[in-house]
Amino acid sequence: MDIKILGSGCRKCITLEEHARNGAAELGIDTSIEMIHDPVAIAGYGVMRTPALVIDEQVVVAGRVPAAEEVRSLLSAASIGR
Repeated sequence: MDIKILGSGCRKCITLEEHARNGAAELGIDTSIEMIHDPVAIAGYGVMRTPALVIDEQVVVAGRVPAAEEVRSLLSAASIGR
């Protein structure tokens, strides 16, 4: 599974990355997590507000930090759909 965190590197972005890393570890999902800071690359995903969570090239959350439980749920759903 490929996960990207889109944002400036602010505290909210870091929190979202932590939720993603912890959720993937708890679910036993093999993943790569990449932080994307480039505004042009972020805009390429159609994201206007960050942070954003991208799972396998699909934007699943943008403009907010979802709770850890929500991130786990999104990761679980994405792994089932693979």
